[in-house]
Amino acid sequence: MNQTWQMHEISKHLSDYDCWFSQFFTDSPFLNWMIKHTPLAKNTIFSGQFKENSERYLLSKGLQIDYQAKKNKYDLVVYCSDLHIPKRLRESKLIWVQEGMTDKYNLLSKIVKALKLPVGSTGNTSLNGTSNICDIYCAGSEGYKEQFSKLGTDPDKIVVTGIPNYDNIWQFFNNDFPYKDYVMVATTDMRETFRYENRPAFIKKAVKIADGRKLLFKLHPNEKFERAEAEIRKHAPAGTLIYRTGNTNHMIANCSELITQYSTVVYVGLALGKKVHSYFDLEQLKRLAPLQNGGASAINIANICRDVFESQTKEKQPQEYYLQDYFDLEQHA
Repeated sequence: MNQTWQMHEISKHLSDYDCWFSQFFTDSPFLNWMIKHTPLAKNTIFSGQFKENSERYLLSKGLQIDYQAKKNKYDLVVYCSDLHIPKRLRESKLIWVQEGMTDKYNLLSKIVKALKLPVGSTGNTSLNGTSNICDIYCAGSEGYKEQFSKLGTDPDKIVVTGIPNYDNIWQFFNNDFPYKDYVMVATTDMRETFRYENRPAFIKKAVKIADGRKLLFKLHPNEKFERAEAEIRKHAPAGTLIYRTGNTNHMIANCSELITQYSTVVYVGLALGKKVHSYFDLEQLKRLAPLQNGGASAINIANICRDVFESQTKEKQPQEYYLQDYFDLEQHA
């Protein structure tokens, strides 16, 4: 849904163009067979609740859906992931938009890069933004621009635009969430995406950090809720609040301390001045933290889309429209 919201926000500033939307898809016969005939993909972005929730949202907003991009030939494709881009879409101009935090760069990531395997082979997002396939990469901060360029993307392709949904975080203080001054725990769907996690140990650590203060758990939308709730009830004090849904940003704004695992919401806590805990190094997170530009990121990205269209009309090559006017976008916002 975060990707869907971002794409919708960008499209609002391109209303004079014919914009269509598709849930993330593949043109691989093997992967499509697996999606259709096995449960292995239901907890991935290709299928299950991710596809259903995204398309339900698009329909509710009256937006045009072209699942798997079969109805039209597109002049420009705006993507949130370059981990897998169908070959036929590579015939169009491609703009990549950073969705949020990328997973930790680990041994498997290094092996995939060293062997020059497809970046999606990691099974996580650690190499998202590093394939150098797209024509332009819209990054959330100078720190992320440096990270993506170090891992393989041409720095001349990368523009620091900010990230829609994470570029105006102070607005979340204005909310009607009924609780305040609790220790909030934002979980991650590691087990559902085939990664190891000792959840009881994590809950016990959160209880120790809270040290008698009220606890609130906000579950990742991809988690098995019944299992997660049973574990929290077993290892956390009675009266601990548990939310499956709700505005996570408002919950963070009202908390006194934030505990995360691998979640982009840690940037919300940092921007709002909360004490935060993360499996990532906090100094690194501060360097990577998304640009705060008062909500201008979607407009910035839409303007880049317009320049791409104009440059195609003038039959320019990509390097001719790359970005000298955008490296200081925050000054223009």
